[in-house]
Amino acid sequence: MGIRVTDLHCKEVVCVCDGARLGFVSDVEVEISTGQICAIVVPGRYKFWGLFCCVEDYVIPWCNIRRIGDDIILVDCRPCDCRKPRPKKCWLH
Repeated sequence: MGIRVTDLHCKEVVCVCDGARLGFVSDVEVEISTGQICAIVVPGRYKFWGLFCCVEDYVIPWCNIRRIGDDIILVDCRPCDCRKPRPKKCWLH
């Protein structure tokens, strides 16, 4: 049985290692040649009350997903192991 990207969008992601709530799925990474989902992306926490920037996203490989429920996705990876810096934007151009 397959899963659609729209089925993953806006589900809450929880780490089974320590019970940390990482946030909600906002995007996915897809292998273009095969069409398979490689990872889910959860936006990281914002700095300065969300006014300026989000420093890092959580990029969780598909192999680390343990269970997908109606409202929640359980993952088996520590938050510090799946952080990926967000590309910096230049506001001067």
